Amino acid sequence: MTYILPPLNALRAFEAAARHLSFKLAAHELHVTPAAVGQQVKALEERLGVRLFERLHKQLILTPAGLMFLPEISEGFRRIADATMQLKPTGTAALLQLGLHASFDLRRLALTEFRAAHPEIGLRVLQPAGLHELVEGKVDLLISRSLGHHPDYRCDRVNEASGLGDWLMAPAGTADCPEIASFRAWLRHLRAENLLAMHRRRALASVRQS
Repeated sequence: MTYILPPLNALRAFEAAARHLSFKLAAHELHVTPAAVGQQVKALEERLGVRLFERLHKQLILTPAGLMFLPEISEGFRRIADATMQLKPTGTAALLQLGLHASFDLRRLALTEFRAAHPEIGLRVLQPAGLHELVEGKVDLLISRSLGHHPDYRCDRVNEASGLGDWLMAPAGTADCPEIASFRAWLRHLRAENLLAMHRRRALASVRQS
């Protein structure tokens, strides 16, 4: 049997935009630009011959056709995801792709220890990488040299300095997924260990001077 289906990317764009009622939030979830989501949805509407959204000023509303289409498409994606998970061997690691700016010292992350502590996460590193790679979905999170002010991205300090520095960035829509949350917690653990080591060195130096 041959299934007559619209392009999968167009269906993904519609489903995400319909759930969020926002091209912008859908774009962050899918790691593409809002314009790309809008173009995919428009192409889908033209292929189906119906309007799926009413595009009002700063507001996106589902049409009756869109309201009917959404639960069916969402259920289809859920069933595909469930079937995929059933095929996934037990213990298979979830992939997490980390981008680093060119001058970041990879040794600071103690990745051997992170991988040992989190065997359920398959970590890959891309260096150099920047905001472009994060926006395009080539990495899931990014350590960027910046001031940490990026709308629609969660930004967490990697170190204790103020102003320009290293920030861990992730799209707001995926910032709390388990793999990214685990890596964020790992950075907090390293920072706490570094502070403790620094206090110990200072205490030891003070004892030697007395």
